[in-house]
Amino acid sequence: MNHKLVLIAAVLVTASVRAQTIPDTEFKPPVEKPAYSKDGGPVVMIDEAHHNWHTASNRFLPFAELLRRDGYVGRASKFPFSREGLKSGNILVIANALNKRNDDYWVPPYPSAFTDDEIKAVHNWVQEGGALLLIADHLPWPAAADNLASAFGVHYSPGHALDERTLADPMLFRRSDGTLAEHRITRGRAANERADSVATFTGSAFRVDKGGEGLLLFGPGIVSFTPTNFWMFDTNSPRVSVTGWYQGAVMRVGKGRLAVFGEAGMFSAQVDGPKRVPFGMNTPEAKQNPQFILNVLHWLSGLLDK
Repeated sequence: MNHKLVLIAAVLVTASVRAQTIPDTEFKPPVEKPAYSKDGGPVVMIDEAHHNWHTASNRFLPFAELLRRDGYVGRASKFPFSREGLKSGNILVIANALNKRNDDYWVPPYPSAFTDDEIKAVHNWVQEGGALLLIADHLPWPAAADNLASAFGVHYSPGHALDERTLADPMLFRRSDGTLAEHRITRGRAANERADSVATFTGSAFRVDKGGEGLLLFGPGIVSFTPTNFWMFDTNSPRVSVTGWYQGAVMRVGKGRLAVFGEAGMFSAQVDGPKRVPFGMNTPEAKQNPQFILNVLHWLSGLLDK
């Protein structure tokens, strides 16, 4: 396939995926014991200012509704990040941000989704006590998030993380085999909040320079396929081993907290195509994802330290 045809194919794939993947508005997992009274919890700002694939009003709607049922105040963040603007919330969620160049055009290069001033503002805000949930799925999103992630010592592989032996999707992280870590987040506040497995849906891998506490750890046989363009790879494509890397981790940053993930579908519930195939926490394999997600939020807001 020549370069021109690759560009055309990538654009068509982008448009097709965007048209078919929609939020599953019928999926509403119960929250047996909300952490806060209705609208009485911390303010969660969900980024919508950076050409995000997942937003509170679209593919992250089930995520926004889940946190609201837990008492958090979920709001869309529609402006570039600034010191003053970030003061309006307690937790910032950034999911699959892109540079304007790549909105509806998923071909390289993939410039940063954020300006240097925005990165400085977010980093300082976390250092001073803010909490950030940063999510960058498979290519093209890791490249767009890399400058921001690197400011915290986090480095994404710009590809698609899969088991090269099976190419299985979803990928299951289990406490029983050590790929789901023993941690306050996986234990929750009580026995009924414990998570023993978490499902993800073909995301990316990352490593952390220091200070990271792994939650989702890649075991043997997991590689990051590194194609030039979105989803254009096969078993012969270039790859790097990511065994021992993370798809989920947390760390303390100054007075604040950072949670990093390499997959966004696990945080939401979507349906794909005319047959409305479930994709995300609405699948049978992901039945413990909703509680795990709440546990992550509880850690970010400090509840799991009490």
